[in-house]
Amino acid sequence: MANLSHPSEFILLGFSTLGELQVVLYGPFLVLYLLAFVGNAIIIVMVLVDAHLHTPMYFFLGNFALLEIFVTMTAVPKMLSDLLVPTKTISFTSSMVQFYFYFSFGSTSFLILADMAMDRFVAICHPLRYGTFMSWEVCIRLAEAAWAAPFLAMVPTVLSRVQLSYCHGNIINHFFCDNAPLLQLACSDTSLLEFWDFMLSLAFVLSSFLVTLVSYGYIVTTVLRIPSASGRQKAFSTCSSHLTLVFIGYSSTIFVYVRPSKAHSVELNKMVVLVTSILTPVLNPFILTFRNETVKTVIRGQIQRLKSLKNSA
Repeated sequence: MANLSHPSEFILLGFSTLGELQVVLYGPFLVLYLLAFVGNAIIIVMVLVDAHLHTPMYFFLGNFALLEIFVTMTAVPKMLSDLLVPTKTISFTSSMVQFYFYFSFGSTSFLILADMAMDRFVAICHPLRYGTFMSWEVCIRLAEAAWAAPFLAMVPTVLSRVQLSYCHGNIINHFFCDNAPLLQLACSDTSLLEFWDFMLSLAFVLSSFLVTLVSYGYIVTTVLRIPSASGRQKAFSTCSSHLTLVFIGYSSTIFVYVRPSKAHSVELNKMVVLVTSILTPVLNPFILTFRNETVKTVIRGQIQRLKSLKNSA
């Protein structure tokens, strides 16, 4: 009967197949982690302190940057520490906590992306009603729903994992407690859990993706009606950075998670999740900076301000 309960800890294989070469990965991964943290933190600070960015679009952008930091912090620090030790263990409680926050923050980020798409839709398709449709009260309510819904929905998901019987060992072939390798250890029937996971994917990932697609369908139709080429280019430029985030975020997540869990290729998923948890959070601040004229203007202004303060000192 002891085998038909949860273990006290899991062993994370991580990148054990690389042997001693794991230590070599520590430096590059640490640099990427710090870049992701600092880059997204700069976005948040700019949104908070600069009056030019006190608009609904940048309010959602600040939320998204905060979520990128949280998602990265949930998985990467443990992965970094495991690169330096021969035995990579995580307690059962810690694994469930990691599972809960990783998927809650991840789901919230997709709902925030949908909020950003709706904001662009109203701004371009209904500019005269923008102040009414996207008032601060509406924006705060949208953000609250985006944060609250995944955190509530993940409670029964985590509780179901706590109650599973894990009789196929305690070795997880991943660098964190991901869903698919966790279910592979269960000897209980997980078909109902997999159906629930798929429904959550529909609710948070695919539904937000559909909202984004519909919003941009109307945006493209509206922009193509603008008579001047410069007007069309200006309208599309306000959406380019968001569209890039949408493509990167949804393509990888739909590939990894919007499928029955046990049908996954764990090794391939490990590589994709590595990209989404480290590389994507590093790229996002650069995408938001280099493809957004307003943010670039704010950065130049802040740099000039710092230079002026330095010269006056």
